[in-house]
Amino acid sequence: MNVDIAVIGGTGLNTIKGLTITHREMVNTPYGQPSSPLIFGEVCGCTIVFLARHGSGHTIPPHQVNYRANLWALKESGVKKIIAVAAVGGMRDDMKPGKIVFPDQIIDYTWSRDSTYHEGHQDVKHIDFTYPYCEEVRALLINGAKKAGLDPTIDGTYGATQGPRLETAAEIRRMVRDGCDIVGMTGMPEAALARELDLCYATCAVVANWAAGKQSEVISMKVIEENLKIGMDKVRKLLEESLPQL
Repeated sequence: MNVDIAVIGGTGLNTIKGLTITHREMVNTPYGQPSSPLIFGEVCGCTIVFLARHGSGHTIPPHQVNYRANLWALKESGVKKIIAVAAVGGMRDDMKPGKIVFPDQIIDYTWSRDSTYHEGHQDVKHIDFTYPYCEEVRALLINGAKKAGLDPTIDGTYGATQGPRLETAAEIRRMVRDGCDIVGMTGMPEAALARELDLCYATCAVVANWAAGKQSEVISMKVIEENLKIGMDKVRKLLEESLPQL
């Protein structure tokens, strides 16, 4: 079954409300198994495939996600466009908790992750990564968010860190100096692998908390969970507006 559109769910989005599931499929890839079975179904009048990045029970930490298997499985299923949902920390004043952000740039601070399909005896492919996100999908998501009255932030640089720990205040200050606006743990190598497979990929980031040191209080997981609930309700409204356009 070929499906054009995929949604990759991150922290806070293990399922899609209203998704009528037609079937589940665990795909074997040359890179092992993906994080979870691919869930095929219909939502908002559209056929999509959903993949839980951290596994069905949210048991896979960011640095151990099999990004290569995830993207390969989606490609093999016929997917052409991907909406990648991710929880992030906010650094910029207009990126407060609960905000929806569509980043347009990324800086990679991760290490030791399997970050390319081009190794061993395969031909090397030097992808153009000047603009790491698909502008077509970004534009449709931005338009859908505005129609849904979500007041999104339509630009920003995503700093991808190794995790699973949160960052120190000093690390966040460095990232701000580098030009980062939000911080997350799953943006890379996911975006680069999607580009290697010629998939049209864009991130919908949900700000779950202020990044370390941006407020005097320490980061509370309870507060993160509360903010994610608000943010993921916005994501569902976004999907209602955007999926029919995609």
